[in-house]
Amino acid sequence: MVYSTNPNYIYEPRPKPSPTGVQPSQQDLRVWLERHRAGKVACVLKGFIGSDEELKTLAGALKTLCGVGGTAKNGEIIIQGDHREKIMTYLLNQGYGAKKAGG
Repeated sequence: MVYSTNPNYIYEPRPKPSPTGVQPSQQDLRVWLERHRAGKVACVLKGFIGSDEELKTLAGALKTLCGVGGTAKNGEIIIQGDHREKIMTYLLNQGYGAKKAGG
């Protein structure tokens, strides 16, 4: 609202929607086990819907939980090592919809 000529007008701001509007329970995440360079194993979390900031926050929590390195880019989270059980337990406890995938 920039300007109104109505002297009785009362401005009511609209509530701001959440950045993604997607709650953790509405997420459909998949946890994959993949082999990367030099045969190293990594868990890859795919299907995250949200901002890059939310993705990096979740990646940081998972890296801290597992005590390993990892990265968050292109809508995926890569965690070094096979930590699928820890990741699945954490995601389900946080209310995310998550499943193991890829064999």
